[in-house]
Amino acid sequence: MIPATDHPFDLVVWDFDGVLNANIVDGRFVWAENLQSDLGVDPVAFGDFVFRSGLIREVVAGQTDLLDVVRNWLTAQQHSITADAFLEYWFAQDALPDPEVTGWLQTYPGRSVIGTNNETRRAGYIETRMGYGPLVERVFASGRMNFAKPDAGFFEQIEAWSGADASRVLLIDDSLPNVQAVKERGWHGFHFTPQTRAELPALLGLSC
Repeated sequence: MIPATDHPFDLVVWDFDGVLNANIVDGRFVWAENLQSDLGVDPVAFGDFVFRSGLIREVVAGQTDLLDVVRNWLTAQQHSITADAFLEYWFAQDALPDPEVTGWLQTYPGRSVIGTNNETRRAGYIETRMGYGPLVERVFASGRMNFAKPDAGFFEQIEAWSGADASRVLLIDDSLPNVQAVKERGWHGFHFTPQTRAELPALLGLSC
């Protein structure tokens, strides 16, 4: 992939899960598929407590510490694994970088940041252990910002930091509500799906 001579956006905001990280299959996160066999933890019970209860919204908005949530649940379920070990397993199983999309990020000649709904611990894992920190100017993570997409506060912080004009900012995201939210702010939005991904290089001004 060879970059074009100029680029159409002053800032590109890359979503992480479902875009740069191929960890979502048919709308489900796949990291917990071997949770029962590997750790003896019931993935349905854990999912009910953290995700389907809505508790995850407090976690990704920085209102509740994920480590405390996991520790309390493991203790209540009388599991012997520690919360730290559980998160290490979770984050490792959830690390499935998409080499093609990551290559587009690395090739794009303009400014890039990651904008993700993740709490602070996993955001740090993405930056350091997965190596995405050096690939972008900054990782905007909802847990650090106290706002989660599609809340306007999330996008306002990126605008204030970057100084870029809204009409020259692009969000690449697999969530349609997030894409719609930025379009209402005057940003460009690209809804990333298996059907649309092939269109992204041309939008970024990249040529094969």
